[in-house]
Amino acid sequence: MEKKSEATMNQRVIHRSRNSWSGFLFGVGLVAFIDEAVFHQLLHWHHFYDKSTTAAGLVSDGLFHAFSWFATIASLFMVTDLRRRGGWWVKRWIGGVLLGAGAFQLYDGTVQHKLMGLHQIRYGVKIAPYDITWNVLACLMLLIGIMLTWFTRKQGAHHD
Repeated sequence: MEKKSEATMNQRVIHRSRNSWSGFLFGVGLVAFIDEAVFHQLLHWHHFYDKSTTAAGLVSDGLFHAFSWFATIASLFMVTDLRRRGGWWVKRWIGGVLLGAGAFQLYDGTVQHKLMGLHQIRYGVKIAPYDITWNVLACLMLLIGIMLTWFTRKQGAHHD
C-alpha cells in the first residue's frame, strides 16, 4: 500500500503541469458555459457579439458555446489520462480551474467588454456595478487559484 501511495505522489509531481492545464481548460470552459447559458440565453442580457443583427449575435453565441464545450471536453480527456496514469491531483486541478475561470472572466470583462466593445454585461442600466462585480469575482477566482497552485507547488504531492 505504501508503494502505491509513493507511486501516486511521484505521478502527481511528474504531471503537475498537466493537472494545472487541464484544470485551466476546464475553468475556461465552465465559466464560458455559465456566461453563455445564464447571461446570453436565460437572462437575454447580451450576445457574444452585439455590434450587428440579432441573427449575427445568435450565431456568435453558438460559436462561443461550441468553444466552451470544446475546452471542457478536452480538459476531461486530459483528466481521464491523468487518472489512468495515477497522476490526477485534485487540489492542483481545482487551482487550475479557478485560474482558468478567473482569467477568462477577467479577459471577458476587460478586453471583450471594454477594449473591444463586443458586448456589455447588461444594457440600459448603470453598468459600473456590474463591471465591478464581474471583475472583482474574476480577481477573487484568480487569487484563490494562485494560492492553491502555489500551495501545491510548495507542498509537493504529499497531500491532496
